[in-house]
Amino acid sequence: MAARSALRRGLLITALLAGLVALYGTATFIDVWLTSRREYRGEVLGDDRRLAALVLGAAQYNGEPSPVLRQRLDLAVELFDTDRVSLIVVTGGGREGDATTEAKASYDYLRERGVPDDRVLLEVQGTSTYESIAAAHRFLVRDEVNQVVLVTDRFHARRALLVAEEVGFAAEVALTEPGPPLDRLVKESAAVGLGRIIGFRRLERLTD
Repeated sequence: MAARSALRRGLLITALLAGLVALYGTATFIDVWLTSRREYRGEVLGDDRRLAALVLGAAQYNGEPSPVLRQRLDLAVELFDTDRVSLIVVTGGGREGDATTEAKASYDYLRERGVPDDRVLLEVQGTSTYESIAAAHRFLVRDEVNQVVLVTDRFHARRALLVAEEVGFAAEVALTEPGPPLDRLVKESAAVGLGRIIGFRRLERLTD
């Protein structure tokens, strides 16, 4: 009788834990999905405010931004041209065999689009979302810039915001089109859910 009672309690606890995990996962997915639908409009800045568009890196091919990276850069140019940001920070290092870095390819593209040289800053070491945002934070705070608009893809928005918050930025997102596919949302939800528990710096160390 005692063994049967203990078994029932064990099954009940297991069911409760499974329910909590499912609830947490569902809530995280909804959060990631809702964030992916944000539309950034932003206010036009006065002369005395510094707000940076922080463009998260993506692939480049021999110095040419990939279509994904080009979309992010075009959006950053739009924000700059409409006076919604006063700086553009491009991020991303190089991989083995690369002739250049993601940041340098982005910089060259922005200069071709007419963005002044002194309005573009480069972060050239990061190989992950956390590394790039943390490195950008280190040099931007020296220039008294602690507010950024993260320019990235829609599926990536929530994780990027949480990483920015973890390193000390006040951040918003400006997101490219189109909407994210379901499988990317699911994968990002798993990363966000785990990162909230163990921290995003530790998460990226575990997933290197």
